[in-house]
Amino acid sequence: MVAVKQPVNRNAGGARSAVFTPVDSRARVETVVRRLGDAIELGLLADGEQLPGESELAGQLGVSTVTLREALMALRQQGLVTTRRGRGGGSFVSLPAIPGEERLRVRLAGWSTEELRDLGDHWAAVSGAAARLAAQRTEPDDLQQLRRTLEEFDQAEDAAARSRVYGRFHVELAAAAQSARLTREQVALQTEVGALLCLVLGDDAYRQEVAGRHRAVISAVQDGADDTARALAERCVQDSTARLITLRLAL
Repeated sequence: MVAVKQPVNRNAGGARSAVFTPVDSRARVETVVRRLGDAIELGLLADGEQLPGESELAGQLGVSTVTLREALMALRQQGLVTTRRGRGGGSFVSLPAIPGEERLRVRLAGWSTEELRDLGDHWAAVSGAAARLAAQRTEPDDLQQLRRTLEEFDQAEDAAARSRVYGRFHVELAAAAQSARLTREQVALQTEVGALLCLVLGDDAYRQEVAGRHRAVISAVQDGADDTARALAERCVQDSTARLITLRLAL
C-alpha cells in the first residue's frame, strides 16, 4: 500500500518557520533533537506529518546529514518520529500523548514553588516582550493566525488539547513579533510548562477567562497599543503560574 503524505499543520502558522531555521553552527545532535522534539510536543508539527527529506531538512537546519540522521534516530527512540521504508516512505511525526493527571501531579510536585515562580517570571518576560514587539511590528492582516489559534482554543474540549493550543498561542505571539529567537524561546518554555497546564485548563470557567485574555491581547496588538499588549500578555502568564503554584502548595 502506498503511504499517504499527511498535510502540513497549517494551524501552526508563522511559528513553523522558526522550527526550520539553522541551529547554532556549534550545535551537537542534542540541539537538533531538542528543536524538533519541542516542536512536535507542542503540536507545531502535526501528528502524522511527513518531515522534509534528510538532505532538505539538514540544509534547512544547517547541519550535516550525519548529524541529522543521529538526531532522527534519537527522536525515534523517544517515540516522537516513525520511519517508513519504500515508496511514499520517510520520517513522520508521532505526537506523544499527554501524561495522565496523576503523573502530571507527580511532575508538578517535583517543582518547588520558587522554581515555578522563577519559570513564570521568565515566561511572562518573554511573552510580554513578544506582545509589545508584535504591537509595534505587525499589520492587522498578519493576526489571522493568532485569531485562528484563539478560536481553536475556545473550541478545545479536553485539557490536553487546550494546553497545547494555549502554548501555541504564545509561540504565535512571538512569531508575530517577527523574532525567531523569541519564538524558539517560547517553544522551549512551553515544553517545560505546557503539559502542567492540563491541571488547570480542565475548568471551563478558566478556559473562558483565558480566551478572554487572549482576545484582549490580540486587540491591543491590532491597535498598536504596545504597553497594553505587554501588560495583558504578562498578566495571562502570571495568572496561570499562580494557579499552578496554588495547586502545588495543595499537593
